[in-house]
Amino acid sequence: MVKDLFERIQENKGPLGKWASQAEGYYVFPKLEGELGPRMQFHGKNILNWSLNDYLGLANHPEVRKADTDAAIQFGAAYPMGARMMSGHTTYHEQLENELAEFVMKESAYLLNFGYQGMVSIIDALVTKNDIIVYDVDSHACIIDGVRLHMGKRFTYKHNDLESMEKNLQRATKMAEETGGGILFITEGVFGMRGQQGKLKEIAELKKKYNFRLLVDDAHGFGTLGKTGAGAGEEQGVQNQIDVYFSTFAKSMANIGAFVAADKSVIDYLKYNLRSQMFAKALPMIQTIGSLKRLELLRQSSAIKDKLWENVNALQNGLKEKGFNIGDTNTCITPVYLEGSIPEAMVMVNDLRENYGIFLSIVVYPVIPKGIILLRMIPTASHTLADIEETLTAFEAIREKLTNGTYKEIAERTTVDVS
Repeated sequence: MVKDLFERIQENKGPLGKWASQAEGYYVFPKLEGELGPRMQFHGKNILNWSLNDYLGLANHPEVRKADTDAAIQFGAAYPMGARMMSGHTTYHEQLENELAEFVMKESAYLLNFGYQGMVSIIDALVTKNDIIVYDVDSHACIIDGVRLHMGKRFTYKHNDLESMEKNLQRATKMAEETGGGILFITEGVFGMRGQQGKLKEIAELKKKYNFRLLVDDAHGFGTLGKTGAGAGEEQGVQNQIDVYFSTFAKSMANIGAFVAADKSVIDYLKYNLRSQMFAKALPMIQTIGSLKRLELLRQSSAIKDKLWENVNALQNGLKEKGFNIGDTNTCITPVYLEGSIPEAMVMVNDLRENYGIFLSIVVYPVIPKGIILLRMIPTASHTLADIEETLTAFEAIREKLTNGTYKEIAERTTVDVS
């Protein structure tokens, strides 16, 4: 008997979906309203926002807003119409690619409509069934989904663990010798949950012993790390050892889109083999021209990045001085690790939002181990030192309520009111 395809969906909502009745609209799928920035509206209240990926505060920069507006007036939202290979190619796309390649110190670059689908397609295009993939177990979902498309062998190594990297490179080398294929090594410049940089310098050293190509997802490093803002590779002095460099516009550029950069021969190949771009409409002119302005500001104004890091250091040092565990982040991403259950976490975040006016991202199992609550903050150049002091005071208060059992007691006797 053939089962109804939807029967499983009705019975098993998934590890996050089972919380939907309590969480949706408040803890997940929240609606932040008003002008983008550190102060926004949530459920009709003013909140201090630590969940905005606008690292450099470019979303509301007057020159950026003007560039976006002018592009919309001149071209509208539809232009260019069609995939770039067929009818959607423009000189603006080429200009942005050339400037991005120069900025990240690569020979060539290619624009992508979205970071997620772009990374999935890059992995799919770079490998055949004879090739082996080695990647970090904590890789972003776009990398994992790209690897899922791979018809050949793949190995994961323990997060940022050099011994595990080498062990799996040895396994991959042996297998590639049997299949006649090559090895693609994938890591992130910055891991978006914990805030750690990938060990790019050490991975580059492994190239001297093993024959592999290195693909780096630097979504959180681009614009925030390195002397010029070229990312984690520049920060660690190994940008030239990254064979394929990828970043999205959704973080430092406060925009939609992404790009991949590499030697010209690699980019020429990807242009004709990236299915997610070959069969998709070109990046609209609003995003393309807007990104040119954002990149110009990135190149010309180091003060923006300096302000970002002033805020990052103030927040992270303040948390450490007050005894909070922020792990070993060495980037802008600021995680705070606490111990507690999912119901306690929900009560705590409700308290933060309703009584302290602070909005941030909460991460719980299955993304992180059971019994751990991760409060993830994204400092930006738009935040102020007063915002940071307000947050540190609130964090001391909620930690006391968590440790003395207040949140546990509330969680056990009530359902959090998120109406």
